[in-house]
Amino acid sequence: MLHFAVKSSLKMFDLKQLFSPDGACAAVLPGWRARPQQLAMAEAVERAIADNSVLLAEAGTGTGKTLAYLIPALLSGGKVVISTGTKALQDQLFHRDLPAARRALKSPVKVALLKGRANYVCHHHLQRNLADGRFANRDDPAWLARIARFAETSTRGDRAEAEGIPEDASAWHYAISSRDTCLGSECSHFKSCFVMAARKAALEAEVVVVNHHLFFADLWLKDEGVAELLPACNTVILDEAHQLADTAAQFFGETLSTAQLLDLAGDTKRLAAVKAGDFPALRRAAEELVKAARDLRLAFPQNPVKSTFAELTRYDKWPAALTALSAGLDDMTKLLQSQAERDADLKNCFERAQTVQATLASWQRDDDPDTPRVRWLETTLSSLLLHATPLSVGAMFGARLTERAQAWILTSATLSVGGDFTHLKTRLGIGDAETLCVDSPFDYPRQGVLYVPQGLPAPNTPEFTDAVVKAALPVLEVSRGRAFILFTSLRALDKARGLLTDAFKFRGWDYPLLVQGDAPKNELLARFQASGNAVLLGSQSFWEGVDMPGDVLSVVIIDKLPFQPPDDPVVAARIAQAGKNGGKPFMDYQLPHAAISLKQGAGRLIRSETDRGVLMICDTRLADKPYGRLLLNALPAMTRTRKLEVVERFFANEGKARVVPPAMAES
Repeated sequence: MLHFAVKSSLKMFDLKQLFSPDGACAAVLPGWRARPQQLAMAEAVERAIADNSVLLAEAGTGTGKTLAYLIPALLSGGKVVISTGTKALQDQLFHRDLPAARRALKSPVKVALLKGRANYVCHHHLQRNLADGRFANRDDPAWLARIARFAETSTRGDRAEAEGIPEDASAWHYAISSRDTCLGSECSHFKSCFVMAARKAALEAEVVVVNHHLFFADLWLKDEGVAELLPACNTVILDEAHQLADTAAQFFGETLSTAQLLDLAGDTKRLAAVKAGDFPALRRAAEELVKAARDLRLAFPQNPVKSTFAELTRYDKWPAALTALSAGLDDMTKLLQSQAERDADLKNCFERAQTVQATLASWQRDDDPDTPRVRWLETTLSSLLLHATPLSVGAMFGARLTERAQAWILTSATLSVGGDFTHLKTRLGIGDAETLCVDSPFDYPRQGVLYVPQGLPAPNTPEFTDAVVKAALPVLEVSRGRAFILFTSLRALDKARGLLTDAFKFRGWDYPLLVQGDAPKNELLARFQASGNAVLLGSQSFWEGVDMPGDVLSVVIIDKLPFQPPDDPVVAARIAQAGKNGGKPFMDYQLPHAAISLKQGAGRLIRSETDRGVLMICDTRLADKPYGRLLLNALPAMTRTRKLEVVERFFANEGKARVVPPAMAES
């Protein structure tokens, strides 16, 4: 009865009143202001929830889309699962945005945060590895001891809450489990398991916050007949929905790496010594599998390789190395089977080995024409990965939208191309859906300048990166640093680093040069913000999910239009498939994808009503090619220019740039 009364009281709220200048949001949320765009989105979300329908909602930066979906979701009184793109955004949603919405509504609903199992300490693996005492790095024992102390006092066991212990510390590997290594109900710590406690809380909560990786893991596990990770719900809200198709492809596909094989063989070797010391054949088989996995990587050049299955014939040592790996895996699996009943961990290794066998066999099988996929291989410096990626996830994802009566809300700042959602609908298999585009409330013509320099060489020429740096230097001078320079390739980033280092030294500039890979992303961003005049060089991971409001970021420079590399095995296969089906691959797939990615990169610049800045795009195809207009129309309506003088006046006049028509201006 209490639960019903809560629902009824929440229903009494009116969205127009809530989002009005003197409503509940204004009363309890510091800095909040009324925006018609936010109300329009909230009303659309409310309708979709009431009708159990699908809504695609693109909300420009500054709309306040999070509150626009949280408020009607809380008012609905039903079970809600909210998924977002990353763990960092998940934590922000749970610890900041959701409490704000509950304060505005005085809502008593129960909420829960649920992450993948690798985010929680596993008592079994932690204690086993502390007792074993075998570590790859000499710092691991000290860190693992600190993790053990954290686990003794923590109520949630979430590694993000372990103060003073880096989330990327290698010791975490010894303190967590994976789906493959979890012992489940056979574990002696099952009743105190942090993962089980988090799932129990999620089942009992009315609002559950997850991330896309966990969300799709749940869909994948349901396909495999395993118990659901996420509870059945009335409403599913997918934020950062532009990422969904690529994330779904990971989970609806298959991947097997030599790192997985080495982990499996290493665990088997250690367990054989402790739990099956009278059976030396198992230890020898594990050692043989380690050698076979390493030999498989050595069958390819040291430099990273990406190759389709059909192209692998160029590597002479590959077939024999794969055969040896398969044979070694089969031998170890048979021996594990003979010892599996001796110990729960040995049984787990046997089950993992069977799963790896099945994945390897699947990868080697001919493709099913009904579910086309691309089989491909990639190498890193130390590992090799075998992938089988579906060419389309539309049929699989689209089926989820209609399998039960639920509302689905898909939202992001970048879902459409000029208001057209065809690209997203096609990739996700979405048929009927309500669509909504609400513009940003920002005054882009006043707050920003879009600058496309003249005279730069074509982006595929050897001198292009040199020209980008040369064109960027006068902009960095008038902006006094305070810039992101975003690259579409790591090779260009590395080259630009050397050029900028020399240029800064020659000019006597003291702008700190921060480079992706030199430190964790969050640390780089903290240093950027603290410095006040830094220049940060980044690639894909800095194109989205970075919020740096204020004057500390005043320039975003993008080297090239972010077209996917056509020689990437998955991209090439999708282009070929689109052409085979009678489509126009460039217009239907490559161009819309580039437009959405470009919007994401551009969106790093203006993050509040008071921000000002210059977006510099060094790819002249934006202004010179016929398709450039589509890309331009996808970008915020900033003042547009091709002349450096306009940029200089912008900074000299404190952002009071002259408003020009939306065509690419010459002044």
